[in-house]
Amino acid sequence: MNGRFNLKRDYYAGGLMVLLGVGAAVTGAGYKFGSLARMGPGFMPVVLGIALAFLGVLIAGTALGSTEDDGKKFLPDNPQWFGWLCILGGPVLFIILGLYAGMIPAVFACVFVCALGDKTATYKSSAMLAAGVTFFGVILFHYLLSIPFPVLRGVNL
Repeated sequence: MNGRFNLKRDYYAGGLMVLLGVGAAVTGAGYKFGSLARMGPGFMPVVLGIALAFLGVLIAGTALGSTEDDGKKFLPDNPQWFGWLCILGGPVLFIILGLYAGMIPAVFACVFVCALGDKTATYKSSAMLAAGVTFFGVILFHYLLSIPFPVLRGVNL
């Protein structure tokens, strides 16, 4: 090294997380905080903002501790278009299928398509991940939290 910090992607990621975390915490501090038993509207933004800023410091700190160059540029020479398409297409499928088919098909399709964006993923591993996330998502959001999102449109479960 020539006396300068070798800027890596982790510095940018950590700095952005700190910036967003501090922004959320400062914005949330303008609302009533409340207590752990009776949370006010500012409780979650402040707590999550502080946690996000802390994680950002940790990420940037690991980059400082690393002495070797990761050998990667900030932007790759050849972007992985299929991965980009999958990551952007998953939430679009969630919106469309959530509106017309319900939570189960929407969550499964979103996770399955997004998982396929990883170049090491297989159809089987993506389907297993999608099935697991869908199962736990339905239990959490439909049965435990009672979120008003139909599990399947036209079916009463």
